[in-house]
Amino acid sequence: MQMKVFKYIIFCLALTIRLCHARFRIESEWSDGFEGTLEIPIKSEINNGWKVELRFDQPTMIDAWLGNLHSKIDDRIFLFINKNWNAHLPLNSLFEFKFVAKGGIAPSNFVAAWFNEELILSDSTSTTHVSEVLNPTGYTTAGLNGNSVSTKGTYDYGVVLRNSLLFYEAQRAGKLPSNNRINWRGDSMLMDKGNNGEDLTGGYFDAGDYVKFGFPMAGFTTVLAWGAIEYEDAYRQSGQLDYVRQAIRWATDYFIKAHVSQYEFYGQVGDGHEDHAYWSRPEDWTKPRPAWKITQQNPGSELAAETAAALAAASLVFRSVDSNYTSTLLGHARQLYDFANRYRGKYSDSIPNISDFYHSWTGYGDELGWSAAWLLRATGDQHYQVDVDKHYIEFGLNRQPHEFSWDDKTAGLQILMAKITRQQSYRQQAENFCNYVVRQAPKTPKGLVFLAPWGSLRHVSNVAFLCLQAAGIDINRQEYLNFATQQINYILGDSGRSYVVGFGNNYPQRPHHASSSCPNRPAICDWSAFSSPNPNPQLLIGALVGGPDQNDYYEDRRDDYVKNEVTTDYNAGFQSAVAGLLYHQVKV
Repeated sequence: MQMKVFKYIIFCLALTIRLCHARFRIESEWSDGFEGTLEIPIKSEINNGWKVELRFDQPTMIDAWLGNLHSKIDDRIFLFINKNWNAHLPLNSLFEFKFVAKGGIAPSNFVAAWFNEELILSDSTSTTHVSEVLNPTGYTTAGLNGNSVSTKGTYDYGVVLRNSLLFYEAQRAGKLPSNNRINWRGDSMLMDKGNNGEDLTGGYFDAGDYVKFGFPMAGFTTVLAWGAIEYEDAYRQSGQLDYVRQAIRWATDYFIKAHVSQYEFYGQVGDGHEDHAYWSRPEDWTKPRPAWKITQQNPGSELAAETAAALAAASLVFRSVDSNYTSTLLGHARQLYDFANRYRGKYSDSIPNISDFYHSWTGYGDELGWSAAWLLRATGDQHYQVDVDKHYIEFGLNRQPHEFSWDDKTAGLQILMAKITRQQSYRQQAENFCNYVVRQAPKTPKGLVFLAPWGSLRHVSNVAFLCLQAAGIDINRQEYLNFATQQINYILGDSGRSYVVGFGNNYPQRPHHASSSCPNRPAICDWSAFSSPNPNPQLLIGALVGGPDQNDYYEDRRDDYVKNEVTTDYNAGFQSAVAGLLYHQVKV
């Protein structure tokens, strides 16, 4: 046996206000394993327990003395939680987490570690470990100038989160659960099937209509999951953690159904043109609906890759509560990414019915990179880092984007990779994007960043969320946090009105949304409900409408689908940004 005693691999990061050190110490090493210690400096007192996640690039067996094994995935990812006697870690103490890895494993196979869901060690390029140690809560109490940042606003962000999740419940298709909280919604579209009779019930209606468009559904699921991962404390503090998990699972369960074989995935249920000729309740629809899928012969790389990203991100949401479901999600995510990358093609070419609604304008390169990045984060498997690098070169993903949307994931990819790797090249791309939207993008007279006229609030919510992510890794932290606060508060009422149904002052009452425009059953609902000047009879609580034009002009009209439509992708970035603001309030 070869012994290497007290060998240190040292990691350090100069933060804006202090120099932090972490160490991985190899206590001993032998032919098929090693004993190591993670030395973690505690920069904020921990009273309610901790979590340590260890990741390896090949299967291994782990023993640890100071923690209980909570769950594991593929014998590569291990989540440990505190024991009853060591839930408290004092301020400025050094926590030494010791473990033994065995089964043909070497220290070089140890690729990442997380403490309380924040990265403290990663090996993103070679056997040289690079670690950047953060405050274990993921929150730094000083801005770039050393002053504390206050985001205490006049709006109850917890209520906004609750309401937004109620909107998602109003958008559910299929057989509703017994705890359905939307009393004017019932079971719907129970005949949704694939070409061979596959069960395609469930999932979400896209907007005020009843088509299930898989591409934007996957996109909003990824963004919802990202917010739930980063801001779990905010969801827990507001009592919404279980509800956001349910919202995400309603989508991921549907994606699992739609992935009927390795290279077959149903990407749309319902004909958009037929659907848009119908104005009534989804519960009253009685006809079978067509379904379209992508295959090896008719590929759809954007669709498969975005769904893989959603499933990989969701696996991180569920990893601490349901390890079996997490493994299922990762299995489908890996297959769908392989499908997207191996059999390339635009999904809107393979599903032409989609082109009038969610045509792929930017191609599939951004989704391939985005998907690989989420699988890298979820699995620690370094071949996904290699793939990200390849996609960056092939598709020019280092360019500066000007939005983050269901169609273009480039900005999200850049910021996600900055968070995963902390590499300066990604950090610079993240900063370039946020500096553009914060400092240079057009603004309305009242200060709303105006990126596009259709769904203007959707676009600004998305970039507010992304720049909160950049702020979380200390890129212009105070400036970006202030920006996100200003933009979200504009939506909630600082503009002089609220743009969220059921919240605040003078909120929209006539959203472009069919089912909420219908009276209570059994009254007939038809196009007369669309034409009615009266408010929608049902309160679509939590829905974010499209928003004002470049001059802050808005009119609450049901027939204005540019300014008054609601969609599931509008609320995703908005809700995740609100969760971020609440997270920073909780941590102040």
